[in-house]
Amino acid sequence: MIRKKKSVIRDWAESILVAFILAMVIRTFIVQAFKIPTGSMRMTLIEGDLILVNKFVYGAKIPFTGFRLPEFHQPKRGDVVVFIYPEDRDKDFIKRMIGLPGDTVEIKGGSIFVNDKPLEGDIFNRTYYYNQGPLGGTGEKIVVPQDSYFVLGDNSATSKDSRYWGFVPKKNLLGQAMVIYWPPKRIRLIK
Repeated sequence: MIRKKKSVIRDWAESILVAFILAMVIRTFIVQAFKIPTGSMRMTLIEGDLILVNKFVYGAKIPFTGFRLPEFHQPKRGDVVVFIYPEDRDKDFIKRMIGLPGDTVEIKGGSIFVNDKPLEGDIFNRTYYYNQGPLGGTGEKIVVPQDSYFVLGDNSATSKDSRYWGFVPKKNLLGQAMVIYWPPKRIRLIK
């Protein structure tokens, strides 16, 4: 039995096709790169940072369907999340998770109170949170609806976040920001 040799062009085409399919699977279900365009998350993330986002942790979306893969865990308060902007589905935003479904959120004296207790820890203590925007005014307690989240930018003075446009529906979550991979002097895990 004599086997015909594959042509070099066919070998290259098959290799490129396999590489493309693998890249699409990884980008769709596992990890995706994003570039930070604004200073709304300063000093955690600054303009031009390139980050990797873990898409499978909250259950990656299956394209062209309304379904998601099973999640590894629910979003936690303090996670830095990427989501589809509720007012323009063509844009992705990045903010810090503050309010979970059913939580009562209040911004008072530069601090965030969730369920009448101040949020504590380095990530919350290093930021002064402003009462601005239609939601979250002085003395206003906001109840986060089921299947939704309340998110804020770390640079509270310049961030357009849930105080302006409301809640992030769970279906809009894309993933959790994991690491800054560029520029080299800023390589680190995102906390």
